Amino acid sequence: MTTRTDSQVDTPQELRRATRPGVSRPSRRRIWLRRAVVVILVPLLWLSWSIGSVLAAPGTDTTAARLAEWARFNGLGWVVSEAEQVQYQLNPPKVGGSLAGGIPVVSAPPVAPGPSVRTSPAVPHLAVLASIPPQAQPGLPNEGVWQTLTSVHGQPAIRAAFLRPDAQHTSYMVGVAWLNQKLVKMVLHPGYTVPGGSGWSQAFDVPSSQRNSLLATFNSGFTMQDANGGFWMDGKTAVPLRQGAASMVLYKDGHVDVVRWTAATPGPDVAAVRQNLGLLVENGVISADVNSKTTRTWGKTVGDATFVWRSALGVRKDGSLVFVVGASMSVPSLAKIVHDAGAVTAMELDINKSWTNFITYTHPSSGGAVPHMLTKDEHPNPYRYLQLSSRDFVAVFPR
Repeated sequence: MTTRTDSQVDTPQELRRATRPGVSRPSRRRIWLRRAVVVILVPLLWLSWSIGSVLAAPGTDTTAARLAEWARFNGLGWVVSEAEQVQYQLNPPKVGGSLAGGIPVVSAPPVAPGPSVRTSPAVPHLAVLASIPPQAQPGLPNEGVWQTLTSVHGQPAIRAAFLRPDAQHTSYMVGVAWLNQKLVKMVLHPGYTVPGGSGWSQAFDVPSSQRNSLLATFNSGFTMQDANGGFWMDGKTAVPLRQGAASMVLYKDGHVDVVRWTAATPGPDVAAVRQNLGLLVENGVISADVNSKTTRTWGKTVGDATFVWRSALGVRKDGSLVFVVGASMSVPSLAKIVHDAGAVTAMELDINKSWTNFITYTHPSSGGAVPHMLTKDEHPNPYRYLQLSSRDFVAVFPR
């Protein structure tokens, strides 16, 4: 008679007998099916969470703009670019035609709140603004003629001129804003996505306490991954500044300059530096790079020669600023308009209809700010900077 020892091993037949009745082991096929479900489900859950977070984020950005930004930030920028190319080929800007309604005529300009009620200081006189030469001939009535939008201390602080972008796209309009830096000051605000992050010295919107004196706002540049440049504000760096990049420099006294960046670090009088691509105009001459076809020069856009919504900022010889925004402009046509508006140095800011805008504000009640787009066909929500903004922007106030 034998006994079972501790070292004795059950045979497969005995193991099968030991299995409890009514309990079956999952088949190999079922195991692999479960694994496949997990592999598929986890990415889908992440995708739902990621896109859902973007769609639920604060601000006024459209669903299309949010999804495009999500794709760019998640390595799918090429998909967005291809889609934009297809859309552009299917719906290119109209060639020829007339400008509906002609050149707008601005009504009596509002008086800026706050400083205008004080004793007006002596403000050095700026040279009389010459009209911007029409880009299409013959010119329309008032085309390129400056009209006052806002006055500070009884003097024009912001003016506007309107013209068609070129001799081909004659049914579209470009708006040009002129800002007298002797009467206005500017502040750069970061966006919660561009440049993103926290700990900035300025808010992601125009604070309620400042809206009663807000004169204007305008868009900044590309996303940082496409700007080929950096972002610096009050000692904090989001992306390192690049030597040679076109740079919007905002000083602590509120004035703005546009330069080719050559400094090692911003000086003590600098409040912020926002870089974007290369210069459109330098030393009064349009850059030869405006005809470059490389994405390194002008970013991974719809295409440098395509005619889309674009914006630019330039500095005139007298220190005043000009901001250009409008549809159906290529890089060369944008450069020509900002140059013809008097800029001796200029840079492209953002492009595409979702991001380009110049907004002025009236104040019918204390603490309120009612926005007005420079051109009636600008697409972004006019209240975009009165709410948390996903993109950085510049706010304009009276001195």
